[in-house]
Amino acid sequence: MIKKLLPSLGEYKKHAVYTPLFVIIEVILEIFIPFLMAKIIDVGIQNGDVNYILKIGALMVLMALFSLLFGVLAGKFAATASVGFAKGLRRTLFEKIQMFSFANLDRFSTASLITRLTTDINHAQTAFQVSIRMLVRAPIMLISATFMAYTINPRLCIIFLVAIPLLSTALYLIGTRAFPLFRAMLKKYDNLNAMVQENLIGIRVVKAFVRENHENEKFRQAAEAVRLAQLKAEKIMVLGMPLMQFVMYGCMIAISWFGGNMIIRGEMLTGELMSFIGYVTQILVSLMMITMAFVMIVISRASLTRITEVIDEEIDIKDNTSDNNLTVEDGSVVFKNVNFSYSKNKDNLTLCDIDFEIKSGETIGIIGGTGSAKTTLVQLIPRLYDVMDGKILVGRHDVRDYKLDTLRDAVAMVLQKNVLFSGTIKENLKWGNENATDEEIIEACKAAQAYDFIVSFPDGFETQLGQGGVNVSGGQKQRLTIARALLKKPKILILDDSTSAVDTATDSKIRQAFTQKISNTTTIIIAQRISSVCDADKIIVMDDGKIDAIGTHDELLATNSIYREVYESQQKGVA
Repeated sequence: MIKKLLPSLGEYKKHAVYTPLFVIIEVILEIFIPFLMAKIIDVGIQNGDVNYILKIGALMVLMALFSLLFGVLAGKFAATASVGFAKGLRRTLFEKIQMFSFANLDRFSTASLITRLTTDINHAQTAFQVSIRMLVRAPIMLISATFMAYTINPRLCIIFLVAIPLLSTALYLIGTRAFPLFRAMLKKYDNLNAMVQENLIGIRVVKAFVRENHENEKFRQAAEAVRLAQLKAEKIMVLGMPLMQFVMYGCMIAISWFGGNMIIRGEMLTGELMSFIGYVTQILVSLMMITMAFVMIVISRASLTRITEVIDEEIDIKDNTSDNNLTVEDGSVVFKNVNFSYSKNKDNLTLCDIDFEIKSGETIGIIGGTGSAKTTLVQLIPRLYDVMDGKILVGRHDVRDYKLDTLRDAVAMVLQKNVLFSGTIKENLKWGNENATDEEIIEACKAAQAYDFIVSFPDGFETQLGQGGVNVSGGQKQRLTIARALLKKPKILILDDSTSAVDTATDSKIRQAFTQKISNTTTIIIAQRISSVCDADKIIVMDDGKIDAIGTHDELLATNSIYREVYESQQKGVA
């Protein structure tokens, strides 16, 4: 797991290497201080040699100062390395998510990915800093201090040599029990983030329906679930520190008792006991540090697992074997015996035996009831999902032969859910073409019937859009996303129910502009209103994942019951 994450260190590798080196020097200097203190007591004070005391005392002070210096350097480099590691890890995860296909995204909730990019990476950062500093210092200090204590009095060492294995076993059992509890806690965090995200996106609906109290109660329950899950996990981990302190104070009492008796019997010098206690203190402090690090790593382990899940996620759609030089020559589209299932289960097909052809430059309408897989059908064209069986040709080549960037640059898709981003109207439009001139932007906006309302704003194209375009209406948002798609100058333009929020007159003007401005572009229009597709060259009628009929408006009225039923119901609505 760690090996997969370490490449995220990037340019901060040297900081991660220098940190343990500084820690080792700090520990070596610190280890000799109790030894020198014993010399001052047993030699300097015992013999009344002031010069010796001053000389050894000065050496102790010098070692303490250098130990402090290297400790500060270790802390500085550890902080730099851990922050850099977190930055690299966030970048790695974000870039991996950008590579996800729609199928990959279906396996992770948005809230879960946000938690992994924030809370989980914060835990990973803490674990990394602990690993390169505390987990280097503590074991080296433990081994060095144990060795020095053993050279002073092997018999007294038996006390903590018995205590250490017992403590280690107890901590291992605590950690094994706590890990699944912390993993469950992080899932509760996912649920909390999902609830908050949903509430903030739909805050206007909440207010419109006066559901603030209901949402407050939902949040209280989600927050309480996180609290209880965290408390359950922490209850296990808090046992570590009292257990550590019990062992530490027990050892100190036993050493003081037995060491004092040895001094009385003349088997040990006072300075040696003081030095021994100093080393024992270092040993027990090291154990305490290991305990604290252990707690942090147990908490972080669940987060590291979740981060690794994203990194290890197999990308469903790849273009490694695609032809770099292949370009989309025209907007022709051919479906040949296509089957598709979101679950990849042939017994549960979303699209079944889809077979039709669209010539370049044609306008195609797609009509069908809710759940008839209209959106799924068009999402296969730019390879947002991949077919299970059969194949799709775009520009006379299988879509899998193209590089993904090449294919998707030739296909502009206005999704069912219109998404705008924080920034100005112009910045959002330039998603279609970052090099678009002002004239091209104006032309696209006029074609999408967006120009008039844009220039009515005080700041025009420089008008700031709130997150998701909250300060424009649904119809305005749809027209902006259509203009953005037109700026791509695509070979194929797909409109997925993209004029549902505009009036029929505006819808008609948009279709008329398409006929005049982008007559060479293949246009595929998914619509609920038959008036939006009645002028199309062909109309595809979808029913339960299958093509029920293909024909012109007049042909379908005469021969297809589904189409005729929809048409008649809408005509009654008009009447």
